[in-house]
Amino acid sequence: MLAFSLIGAPASADELRPAVIELTQRSAGKWILEWKLPVAANAGGMAGAYADPVIPDGCAFTADPVRRAAPLALLGSARLRCDSDLSDGRFGLGGLTGRADAIARFVPLDRPVQTFRLTADAPAARIAAEPDRWAVAADYFVIGTEHILLGWDHLLFVIALALLVRRGWAVVKAATAFTVAHSITLTAATLGYTGLPGRPVEALIALSIVFLAVELVRAVGQPERLTWTRRAPWLVAFVFGLLHGFGFAGALAEIGLPQTEIASALIAFNLGVEAGQIAVIAVLLALVAGLTRFAPKAENPAIRIAAYGIGITGSFWLIERVVS
Repeated sequence: MLAFSLIGAPASADELRPAVIELTQRSAGKWILEWKLPVAANAGGMAGAYADPVIPDGCAFTADPVRRAAPLALLGSARLRCDSDLSDGRFGLGGLTGRADAIARFVPLDRPVQTFRLTADAPAARIAAEPDRWAVAADYFVIGTEHILLGWDHLLFVIALALLVRRGWAVVKAATAFTVAHSITLTAATLGYTGLPGRPVEALIALSIVFLAVELVRAVGQPERLTWTRRAPWLVAFVFGLLHGFGFAGALAEIGLPQTEIASALIAFNLGVEAGQIAVIAVLLALVAGLTRFAPKAENPAIRIAAYGIGITGSFWLIERVVS
């Protein structure tokens, strides 16, 4: 089951690159609408090559929208004239279907920035007179959960860590250490206290996956050999968690944070990541426990196959991120 789940996984990492649309006020009555459709989002359910922007009632295009292709993304922009207050107006992206989602940002000159999550069921956001703190927290909780579940580089690290440790309390300690570490660097990077270039961080994250895969193969083949990773998995998880936090921060930077609700959005995003992580670990340990009980002879071969699958995937990402 583990082998088939890995084989069926996407061949790309960090799938959380949602479409983004931003409505920004330039002066009285003049607005700029800009949108970005990552290739992954477009392939995941956009109707046609370009999604159609939805603009509020009372607004009109002053010229035809401009669309162009960029590396791994489709970009668009348009100038609008809005002759009324946009409170209770709606804007977003038409054509979202299936699991595709998007982030919408409303940036007026005289009011706080508002951020919304768009889905196929709700492809347009309703602009509020004042931002709703709980709605922001709920949206960012879902975004955080999606990031750990769809961001396969982070997810494979968690899977490899759980397979390496396997013991209930030890897994909890290692997972908690990973969460605390990535929360530290995520928060620090998001608030501008520190930061690392995105490309080297992504390569090192891939290297961390390869490292754990090698440790997992050794643990199956040489169970008596206690490496530092097997002696103190929480410490290794903490060190690599600091690195993964910069990766989370990069994804969150693309989405953006509402200026008036930075703290609640950041906390909700972290809680969402943790919830997704706990769900994955719980399912994985249940699968391993079932394998141990009903097919004990298949346990080590299955974990070895999973380790090689994780290692090959991590190696591919490492090479791709170093040479590209």
